[in-house]
Amino acid sequence: MTAVLPGAQRPSAPDTLGGHTTRQLRSLCDIVGLTGHDGEVYARTLTDMLGAAAERPLDLPPPNPTFLSDDHTPVEFSLSFVPGAAPTLRVLVEPGCAAGGLAQNGRLGLRAVREAAARWGFATDRLDELEDLFLPPAPEGPLALWCALELRPGGVPRVKVYLNPAATGHERAAATVREALRRLGHRDAFAALPPNDRHLFFALDLGDWAEPRVKVYLAHQNLSAVEAGALSRTDGAPHAAETEEFFRIAAGQDGADGAIAGPAPVVRRPVQSCHAFTETASGLPSGFTLYVPVRDYARHDGDALGRATALLGRYGQDSAPLLRAVAAVTDRSPQDGVGLVAYLALAHQQGQPPRVTAYLSSEAYDVRPPAGLPSAEPATVP
Repeated sequence: MTAVLPGAQRPSAPDTLGGHTTRQLRSLCDIVGLTGHDGEVYARTLTDMLGAAAERPLDLPPPNPTFLSDDHTPVEFSLSFVPGAAPTLRVLVEPGCAAGGLAQNGRLGLRAVREAAARWGFATDRLDELEDLFLPPAPEGPLALWCALELRPGGVPRVKVYLNPAATGHERAAATVREALRRLGHRDAFAALPPNDRHLFFALDLGDWAEPRVKVYLAHQNLSAVEAGALSRTDGAPHAAETEEFFRIAAGQDGADGAIAGPAPVVRRPVQSCHAFTETASGLPSGFTLYVPVRDYARHDGDALGRATALLGRYGQDSAPLLRAVAAVTDRSPQDGVGLVAYLALAHQQGQPPRVTAYLSSEAYDVRPPAGLPSAEPATVP
């Protein structure tokens, strides 16, 4: 044992994944107007969700590669904006991130959700009904289960679960989504989905939601603005021109020719659509969201933040909380990397105003260089 001399400075212990992400979370809670007590409650919740990975030092590699972020941090934050209200803070986490394989990852994730259900008093019956489809003994694909927490005053979040349609094989993903919708009573919903390149996620709202949603996420590779405008299948869908405009601004399209500003990566992540189903009679979705992976369409995060600010302004929303959130998550300059702002999304849900959401990476392990600069490792393309 090496003695530490009186007055000598002890070497500081390396930061941990839990320490890094909960500091970010507390700061973000303060920005959106949650109390310090709420921030502490939600920080403990995040630590619990991360399990053993929370104590893992950041000078070690990520516990496992994860589809959730470019640098394999198993945590992502988002701020959702509507006019006249403080933004809503959400945190997405992979509870089984430290597992020794995808099957164990799913088991740990399911256990974390059931523990949350016992703590906050909500049912998991809809998730239980789908366990064999999405959490088989030998799952395939890039993820098993993610859990999203929508953080509310009072320390009790709303809960969402994300599952992998390709768990029993990529070729069975569409059939898995169809069967999951059927089991939940949405027998005609699958036919309402637009053409797509693949089924990305199947998601459920659990617990205290006014109208719990079943959501299907689709990937659309090499999508144009006009094609994006035609994706929504909701009754009373947003005007195609509105969705096209959102796409063009978020993707940085320059001029009438639709060219993308800045250097293009070798492979761009697909644009994503999500259709939300809340009633079973009509077979039609009640909500539609378009997600643009802005980090693949920007030179650096300064570009991405400029587009986010422009979009928030168009929807009558103050961008100051987003800029404060960026400063709370990182002390680097936005021009020094790309990927801190991962996605920009526009959501339309029946009976609610349009919602703009910015997704922020934790960057616990690495920062992706600005576009056009060499990268040591190509980014994973979800």
